[in-house]
Amino acid sequence: MKKILVVGSSGQIGTELVIELRKRYGNDSVIASDVQPPKAQLGDGPFETLDILDKDRLHEVILKHQVKEVYLLAALLSATAEKNPAFAWKLNMDGLFHVLDLAKAKIIDKIFWPSSIAVFGPTTPKVNTPQFTIMEPSTVYGISKQAGERWCEYYAKKHGVDVRSIRYPGLISYTSPPGGGTTDYAVDIFYYAKRNEKYTCFLKENTPLPMMYMEDAIRATIDLMEAPAEKVKIRSSYNISGISFTPKEIYEQIKKSVPDFQIEYVPDFRQAIADSWPGSIDDTEAAKDWGWKAKYNLSALAQIMLEHIQA
Repeated sequence: MKKILVVGSSGQIGTELVIELRKRYGNDSVIASDVQPPKAQLGDGPFETLDILDKDRLHEVILKHQVKEVYLLAALLSATAEKNPAFAWKLNMDGLFHVLDLAKAKIIDKIFWPSSIAVFGPTTPKVNTPQFTIMEPSTVYGISKQAGERWCEYYAKKHGVDVRSIRYPGLISYTSPPGGGTTDYAVDIFYYAKRNEKYTCFLKENTPLPMMYMEDAIRATIDLMEAPAEKVKIRSSYNISGISFTPKEIYEQIKKSVPDFQIEYVPDFRQAIADSWPGSIDDTEAAKDWGWKAKYNLSALAQIMLEHIQA
């Protein structure tokens, strides 16, 4: 059985990815790792303390467990990265190079590296943003992800590295808290609704953004990694689409279950970030190449979140 390393396993995506990978491949086949211990229960299985910037430690963990696949999730997200641009660039880029170079040296066989809708910018078409389009990101996070896409494609073409990537939209989950992104409001709002406290939203009410329920995102990630290599035509990063909605639309959906719930809109610096991103995504290429299709709509998402989230 192949051995898989998840770097950044304590984060929003990593927590659920580790759980699902262990269901599929067995606890001992999936090594969780992060700079800090897990915040949520990941089930039985190995955990290694690992800073992705420590190249020697990364190599040590991979050799110790005979790892052949790496899911590299460690990164500073959009809002957090704006507060510490130099470190965000270093973490997001050096971490990627450390893993790409291990694949180039044939020490590992396959890499998953997440990109983001942050690669797009204010000049990108906002409606049904196509796979191949203008990308002029205006955030540190977006710049690092766009650069990362180019490096992934370069290593794939130049060195035959099997690297695969998805441009994640905003991700919504009740399992773990969000990690400092501009789409975080779409998770936070449910905590306030469950407590029936007034929610202060940091975006304007009519700001549409692409979102996705975490289960869809995890399924897309693993489906892409399990796809035959010849079906993975794009080695920069694939668009995937789930649900697009505004703060007002998700608020009105929640009010159907929590009639007294109140909201106010007080936009902050994250509004400018959101304004530079698309409102909806065209994921035709992912559907055509490896059969991607989202399952969850806004109504189903809201019902699940309100049912499971702890106030």
